Amino acid sequence: MEFKSEQKYLILSPRKIRPVVEVIKKMTPMKAIENLPFIKKRASEFLLKVIKSAVANANQKGVDAQSLIFKEIQIGEGPRLKRGQPVSRGRWHPIKKRMSHIRVVLTNQKVILATKKVSEVKEVKKTVKTVTKSSVKTVEKVKAVKVVKEKKGKDVTKS
Repeated sequence: MEFKSEQKYLILSPRKIRPVVEVIKKMTPMKAIENLPFIKKRASEFLLKVIKSAVANANQKGVDAQSLIFKEIQIGEGPRLKRGQPVSRGRWHPIKKRMSHIRVVLTNQKVILATKKVSEVKEVKKTVKTVTKSSVKTVEKVKAVKVVKEKKGKDVTKS
């Protein structure tokens, strides 16, 4: 099961948020909540709020916070506020105040293990007819084919 939380229209550049995400994305959410207050970046405050919100969503559904992991952390670019700085001789230098969207998706470790693909090797018999000038020969060939089964029961064969 997935637990999502978003923060939109945050007036902070995505470029400033992404290094903080690189630090915490390998951690568990609980470990990230412990470490984020010690990262001396403004982005860590906003990330902390979004992660706490996602963990609270999971707790609301009755899931233990210790069993959660990050499925994805997205930092998207939002709209820009176009401002300007007046300069000499009546000119204008544009300033783009960039906005960000933060999206955090958490999932259970148990769900990840259950949805992993299980691969099995099955033997597939093929009948091959070879035609020569004098006779027709029928030969059965046994070939090992790797079959990947997903949770939904679909079979996908790979040679």
